[in-house]
Amino acid sequence: MDLRLSPSTMPTIVRPSIAGRTAGAQAPAAAEGGFSGALKSALTSVSQTQNESARLQREVQMENPNVSLEETMVAIQKAQIGFQATLHVRNRMVQAYTDIMNMQV
Repeated sequence: MDLRLSPSTMPTIVRPSIAGRTAGAQAPAAAEGGFSGALKSALTSVSQTQNESARLQREVQMENPNVSLEETMVAIQKAQIGFQATLHVRNRMVQAYTDIMNMQV
């Protein structure tokens, strides 16, 4: 099973920008703030995904006929994967910080 993401299926935050590779091109909005801007944008995206998942869960519980169970389950899985990825990034950042602080000068 091939789980590679093509540029067309990647989230817009992760998708490489062709315009950013050309000389003199403007940087994407997420990259303007550098690493902190990209991190903030990713966290906002994960938060929005979790909020949408919670909204769909409430709608299913209230038996809204316009919201399908399948759609809700997919949204829940997307939110869970985004949260797990965020957690892994946080753990690696903490580990990198710890490694740098333990370096001898």
